[in-house]
Amino acid sequence: MKIAIIGAGVTGMAAAWDLVRAGHDVTLYEAESAVGGLAGGFRDENWAWSLEKFYHHWFQSDVDVQKLAEEMGVRDQIIFPRPKTSFWIDGKILRSEISPSALFLPLSLIAKLRFGAVGAFVKLFPFWKPLERITADTFFMTFMGEEAYGKFFRPLLIGKFGEQYDKVNMAWMWARVKTRTLRLGIFTGGFQAFLDTMAKAITERGATICLNTPVEKIELVDLKPTLTIKGEPITFDRVLTTTSPKLLLKMAPALANTSYGDQAANLSSIGALCVILATKQQLLTDGTYWLNLPANSPDKKKSRFPFLALVEHTNWMDKANYGGDHLLYLGDYVPANHEYFRLSDEEVIERFTAALPTINPAFTQDWIRKAWVFRAPYAQPVPYINHSEDIPALQTPLPGVFWGSMSQVYPWDRGTNYAIRMGRELAQMMLK
Repeated sequence: MKIAIIGAGVTGMAAAWDLVRAGHDVTLYEAESAVGGLAGGFRDENWAWSLEKFYHHWFQSDVDVQKLAEEMGVRDQIIFPRPKTSFWIDGKILRSEISPSALFLPLSLIAKLRFGAVGAFVKLFPFWKPLERITADTFFMTFMGEEAYGKFFRPLLIGKFGEQYDKVNMAWMWARVKTRTLRLGIFTGGFQAFLDTMAKAITERGATICLNTPVEKIELVDLKPTLTIKGEPITFDRVLTTTSPKLLLKMAPALANTSYGDQAANLSSIGALCVILATKQQLLTDGTYWLNLPANSPDKKKSRFPFLALVEHTNWMDKANYGGDHLLYLGDYVPANHEYFRLSDEEVIERFTAALPTINPAFTQDWIRKAWVFRAPYAQPVPYINHSEDIPALQTPLPGVFWGSMSQVYPWDRGTNYAIRMGRELAQMMLK
């Protein structure tokens, strides 16, 4: 079969891996200048390793990525160091990976017990389906209580989902807790090195990757899926698109006014923004890699910190891989219409770095050697009550046209491991 894949991110390349090995003619069309999508990275001239534009890691429980790496002969390039993760509570940095972590929280004894009991339940409960019938907000308020929930989970939910924090279902939270491990993984050389390895593996087996090649339209011509690229129609036997719901509906106008199109249009998501700093000195001197920062209001201007997470990458990975730079992520999730998407890079950097002396009073602006800002308007699906009933199928109503996006990776949270799983599932569906 002649197969087109729109998007050379992880989902698209994972599907291509199985399709090309099955003997099919596969072409990937990527609008950007490099493969990888949201998992992609960049490399400063001083660095030996690439750095992800948006912080990424794997868990030891992420079996799909490890299986694919093994098939490609590069499993030995995945490493799982154990970083230190913490959260900011009442002006202090408290470790969060210590078990049971509740013992170290500034809570009453009853609140600590409820916190620990609820955490254990979520970790051990084997079923997600019943949990999507209740919001995480209601679940935690009911079983954990205001003291513990208000101190820990509510600020994190507000920071993640803003005004929609109390609409997110509990199954999403369950999936976040269920599979997490203390050791976090990365590919030697960075995620971009893994993505480039995937691209090389599929092209060596006959696939073609066309960069800087956006697809303008998906339609049916004589009942065959046809793509318009640079104004020219190209017909295929199968088409897989891995775009956002918004872009899917723009490219495939035939889905408008269909129940499938309505489902896709009704999917909710938020965007992401990361400020990356290369600094001359270490900010989190206690060695913390990931610091969760609480938000007391969806309005970023009313919260103590204008971002959700502070990730000091070089407290996990050796700074020698990055020319001796200390690397910091200042990351946040906001709606695509938020002012963070309108402000200049300089304005965002100024606003975010102004909060750093709160965490380390010694910080000054002259610590910064270089700064970057990356934005993605489609980065995090928002799963409401009974979300599984609202997810469009992987096969669209258009014959031969399939769609796989992070909005369909549920109840699991979006990430490269589940993107690989989805891509390979799609490949099997396309082969039928």
